[in-house]
Amino acid sequence: MIDKRNVVLFIATSLDGYIATKDDSLEWLFKVEGEGDNGYSQFYETIDTVIMGKRTYDWVMEQEIKEFPYKDKKCYVFTRSQLDDTEDVAFVSGDVTQFVNELKEQNGKKIWIVGGGELLHGFIKEKLIDEFFITVAPTILGEGIPLFKGGDYQVELTLKGTRNFNQFVELHYQLKK
Repeated sequence: MIDKRNVVLFIATSLDGYIATKDDSLEWLFKVEGEGDNGYSQFYETIDTVIMGKRTYDWVMEQEIKEFPYKDKKCYVFTRSQLDDTEDVAFVSGDVTQFVNELKEQNGKKIWIVGGGELLHGFIKEKLIDEFFITVAPTILGEGIPLFKGGDYQVELTLKGTRNFNQFVELHYQLKK
């Protein structure tokens, strides 16, 4: 009998709840004075699997990076298109809930849902996220891509803790089961 792996959300948001501007920019985030890497390295060591949507994957690939940032993790990208896997990424489609539940049954560390908004909404609505690490930046964007989309769902959480990273505040919640 193995312990089920947790799916975790580790994400930054503006004070008014946006994860990016309307044009997918994160520039606002880099203007905030943090502390070190704001807990990223510590968190990154707790995971061995990364899940993201195709739009987020495309955004990552458009950045000027020398190598894929999640090279040392198993990475799945959800897409509606038929794409060939790469050295770093397995492209998947189909039932998200079934796929994630199968992943959770396997041995391993935590599973990180990186984004984006569409995929995240489905994970939240289906209560697939076990832990939420939400880092709030002292910035109000007014509009953009929301962390939480409106809809007919309700998710209850328990506060596990908070941490400060200079101007950022990290909120750690666990899904109430």
